[in-house]
Amino acid sequence: MTNASSRGTDFTTISTQRKNPSMCQHQPPCPTAESADREAAFLVAHHPEQGWSLLCNGVLLFEDTGELLPNGEIIAPHRPLGTSQVMTAA
Repeated sequence: MTNASSRGTDFTTISTQRKNPSMCQHQPPCPTAESADREAAFLVAHHPEQGWSLLCNGVLLFEDTGELLPNGEIIAPHRPLGTSQVMTAA
């Protein structure tokens, strides 16, 4: 039985070079998953009964405002401040 290293194939290199095609076909394109404004991308799937939505940039948004990025990075929930903590300009 042969393994990948004996055949000269480095699968870690192949997997890191492979890019997932963007789901966004909009013009102008939606913000990328790495952008600060990534939540502004269009909805691809919305499942409020399950508490999540998928954006066209591959970001999973959760009901608690947490996010899961396509690269596996987790963004902790970031709920807005309560009205008692919001400052308004005079």
